[in-house]
Amino acid sequence: MRFRFVAVVAGMGLAVLARGEDEGFDRLAEMLTFSNEAGTVRGRLSGTVELEGYVFPQPAPAFIESSGDALFNPRLTSFLDVQMGSSVYAFVQFRADRGFDPGDRPLRGRLDEYAVRWRPLDEASLNIQVGKFATVVGNWVTRHGSWENPFVTAPLVYENLTGVWDDAIARSSQTLLAWAHVRPPAVPGVPATDKDQRLPVIWGPSYATGFAISGERGRLTYATEMKNSSIGSRPYVWQVEDFHWRHPTWNARLGFRPNQMWNLGFSGSTGTYLRAEVEPTLPPGLGMGDYRQIVLAQDVSFAWHHLQVWAEFFEARFTIPGVADADTFAYFIEAKYKFTPQLFGAIRWNEHLYGYIPDSKTGGETRWGLNLRRLDLAGGYRFTPHTQLKIQYSAQHEENGPRELSHILSVQLMLRF
Repeated sequence: MRFRFVAVVAGMGLAVLARGEDEGFDRLAEMLTFSNEAGTVRGRLSGTVELEGYVFPQPAPAFIESSGDALFNPRLTSFLDVQMGSSVYAFVQFRADRGFDPGDRPLRGRLDEYAVRWRPLDEASLNIQVGKFATVVGNWVTRHGSWENPFVTAPLVYENLTGVWDDAIARSSQTLLAWAHVRPPAVPGVPATDKDQRLPVIWGPSYATGFAISGERGRLTYATEMKNSSIGSRPYVWQVEDFHWRHPTWNARLGFRPNQMWNLGFSGSTGTYLRAEVEPTLPPGLGMGDYRQIVLAQDVSFAWHHLQVWAEFFEARFTIPGVADADTFAYFIEAKYKFTPQLFGAIRWNEHLYGYIPDSKTGGETRWGLNLRRLDLAGGYRFTPHTQLKIQYSAQHEENGPRELSHILSVQLMLRF
């Protein structure tokens, strides 16, 4: 009850404040914009204030780390964009919240992104970027910001934890099945204790450190990057000092836009999923490169009048020498419709399906994870160009899980400046 009261009251106050202060926000935007006298350097500071609330059963879903059944997550996000001449662009993203993924933690600040992009040619055929920034894989990452995302949460494939660990290797199929909560299963109502070890196929926007080359030529776009950790790695190994570039991950995407309505893309990624400190514990004759995460992905988007549709499909393999190639397939299909300039609705269907591995206990084969399906329904209303409210309901079905059907409610109120 206290959670609902705080979220509703704070949200109403935020909406009322923003409704009457549009002129104030315009003046603030002017104050946060700067340039030198010659106009060769131009910059802009912007950001959002977000109030998020979640209500869920235990074990808490996705990346949420909480021992309760509700979580209030305030967040401040600020962006600094600087254009230097016509060829150099730099950006920084700073956040203060309860963790990159919401949890029962005190508020702390961090730099999520910082990078410099150089365009050596006058046209957009070549861009070179270095720093800490979002991956080029897929199409959700390009619209993952809270203001652009019609949902509160990410698609399932970006936040569902598999049974693969990054701080230890599975030496048998029984170990992998235990890590995936297949055998024995998780207990309903009991918080998960291994979320700091399990990995997803792709961890949100994956702000790992590295460099990228991208560009466009007619209807084709391309992007390739070398990062210091895999797309499934957790946020605290994205920093520049991790891995020291001994085991880089390579990602790429090729896009094709046949017309203004359609956009198609094909992505790939390969790199080790283990953390560097695991290397001394590997079996003789095996190295970090033998434990690889290999991902192929296809994405498509469509826009027509007030309707937008997106879809992504991921085929992923975690190679585990001596055990199996742990294969998994995940996808989502998402649609957004604008009923009015202010009101929109969205629906998203997600599935995460696991392949089979040899089962040393039965002598046959067993799925190495619990198949998961989730339906996301969301509605949003933009009170002003600076304020937005989103409400999301999710129904999740996990085959043979601790609770076959669970319900999750998410609310997000935003103020943009």
